[in-house]
Amino acid sequence: MLGAAALTGTAALVLSACAGSIGGGSGGAGGGEGFEYGASQEEVDAVLEGLEPVTLTFQPGAASAESIMSPAATEIADRIEERSGGMITVDLVWGQAVAGYDTVQDALADGRLDLANTLPGYSPAEFAAFDDLSTTTAMLPSSPFAGEFIAYAVYSDLGWENQEILDSFDAAGLVPLTPFATTAGNYTTCREPLASAADWQGRQVRVGTTAQDTQVSGLGAVPVSMEYTEMFEALERGTVDCNVGPSPATAESGVLEVAPELGFTTTTSFPRTATTVMAGSRFEELPLAYQQIIFDSAGLGGGGFVQSYTDSAAELVRQSKEHGGEVRPLSEDTQSRLHTLSEELTAEAVSGGRLGEDFEERLAEGIESWTAKVEELGLADSGDMADFDEWYAEADYAEFARTVYESGAALEHRPGA
Repeated sequence: MLGAAALTGTAALVLSACAGSIGGGSGGAGGGEGFEYGASQEEVDAVLEGLEPVTLTFQPGAASAESIMSPAATEIADRIEERSGGMITVDLVWGQAVAGYDTVQDALADGRLDLANTLPGYSPAEFAAFDDLSTTTAMLPSSPFAGEFIAYAVYSDLGWENQEILDSFDAAGLVPLTPFATTAGNYTTCREPLASAADWQGRQVRVGTTAQDTQVSGLGAVPVSMEYTEMFEALERGTVDCNVGPSPATAESGVLEVAPELGFTTTTSFPRTATTVMAGSRFEELPLAYQQIIFDSAGLGGGGFVQSYTDSAAELVRQSKEHGGEVRPLSEDTQSRLHTLSEELTAEAVSGGRLGEDFEERLAEGIESWTAKVEELGLADSGDMADFDEWYAEADYAEFARTVYESGAALEHRPGA
């Protein structure tokens, strides 16, 4: 999610020369024995016996291991190494050192990279169904805590259930491990408060997606597209008045130092971008057991994404207060207009026919179902964004990710299923 999207680890799977060729060892290229999900570690160790070790070069989107976004990578990496009993080593390379978001999909397809977190929304013509699904996230409930769990779970299922999305990845030579993971909720950071809908008129507002462009225009503001790395200077100089962006990138950019007025929604949402965890052309050459370990780890490590979202939301509140800003919900008239625009955007996305029949009903059912499950897991909100830094507490992100992985459609796509 760096840039328009703000978090998301970019991962590269590169097999070390010292570890032997891909698929080498007794398992054979893409073959060999697998194991059932939930097998004991002893059973997995027995299946891996005799296979050649490999090294995975994992390139997160985060700038460093200290980044607030790093759990999205470290959770997956740790699980791969632990489940493989050290047969798979993960080498984390920070700062998109292998391939940028504009080239990572090509690098996966041509074998330069084998595992990566990507942003298909940057190529809407190639991944039209993915782009449509991203637009519909405007209908999600908004909160800094429970809302992030609900969004991840609902759209994990919707991504796996959309055959057109899966087919578009296949056509590009990509293998989805998590085909659709919502990025973090979006917040406004401004030089001056947005106290009412009238305050949007004529404001220069930096946006990160075409759907946000439509919403901001509909509020009477002037949308500006720019890389998030240029955002601080633009806000500092007054070239733009506000930014609409997800919590991790906003927290890491430091923009609240110059634009400390923090706004949030309560009854509607700005559309989110989305990320994926992808494997490339060499993945299917790996022994089946290695494929299963990587696939399981990508699903079970998904809690790291949500942790980075909730951690960064609390950090936004802290930074706003530190720099003399006020944390306030967007006005009722603003949110009412946003909701109308969200309904229009969703209806347009659904009308293209790429999201399947009864999509809006399925979305509503998913939100209702996962709202109840999240509450059962003890992940309900205890306040609102204005004092999130005071009531935010650590959650069992691993248990949440396990629940999503085991109860959703992902296991139907597990290698060897």
